[in-house]
Amino acid sequence: MFTIRELQLENSVLQYRKEKLTGLRCRISPDRTKRGLDVPYSYSPDSDGCPFCPDKVFSVTPEFPGGGRICLGESITFPNLYPFASYHTVTVITSEHFVEFFNKKQLSDAFMAQVCSLSKAGGYPSINWNYLPSAGASLAHPHLQGLADEQAPVVAGMYMNNGERYLERHGRCYWDAWREHEEGSERYLFGDEICWTAHAVPLGEREVRGVLPVATLEDSETYLDTLIEGILSVIGLYRDLGTHAFNLSLFFDKCGSERGFRAFCSIISRINPNTRSLADSAFMERLHLEPVILTLPEDLGAWYRKNQ
Repeated sequence: MFTIRELQLENSVLQYRKEKLTGLRCRISPDRTKRGLDVPYSYSPDSDGCPFCPDKVFSVTPEFPGGGRICLGESITFPNLYPFASYHTVTVITSEHFVEFFNKKQLSDAFMAQVCSLSKAGGYPSINWNYLPSAGASLAHPHLQGLADEQAPVVAGMYMNNGERYLERHGRCYWDAWREHEEGSERYLFGDEICWTAHAVPLGEREVRGVLPVATLEDSETYLDTLIEGILSVIGLYRDLGTHAFNLSLFFDKCGSERGFRAFCSIISRINPNTRSLADSAFMERLHLEPVILTLPEDLGAWYRKNQ
């Protein structure tokens, strides 16, 4: 499934990892944790002027064509005022301006609202979440973003195209082979219907990936509760490790496609909010598209098994 080339440096070890299916690469340098870049978590956002709070959300956010918004539980969903996709929606998750600990109903309602908002969009949908400003959230009020375009996102497209070739060449779905491989590895975390592992070639720090047994948005609804339970477990794992910020993307194939793809949810931890404007991504991540990772996936798996 992947290759490792290990380089023994004078005072540390560096791993070069490459995923065979996609060619995606990363570098893992565990000794860089000694730099102590992340700071203890402390964050108290001001709600003044927040457009997602109950006193403003219905007056300043747009409605869908034909009028109205999707209201489910605490969540409120509407079109994005400043879209960067042909179809782009926002779901405000909670009525509270800032939430430390989400419950299952809050996330289930919000994700279901996203599914509803994207169900007729066509193309390749994804559901996404930036939590806290150090993870790219422009507003502290927790919210999801749904995208759909005629072209698949780059990462998802790599798995779709290469997975289709794998199916033609081997006569079986890549993701079935991946699951067999990962369930017996040191990286496996939990899950039956949805398999969650510390991803072997991480795209970001402590990447955890959950793979669904279906490919499309339309077929995912049956597994939504199980998915939310898994997401909450991963968030809890990050909290136990001292990091609070994260990014999440849930990728789907377009409706009617049959090329051996499986919808998957990728979550990465991010540096805690800080006053020094420190970030955990730089030229390697943004321009080289080859992230430098601090945590070995096998170590994350071992930590999970020891502490759960």
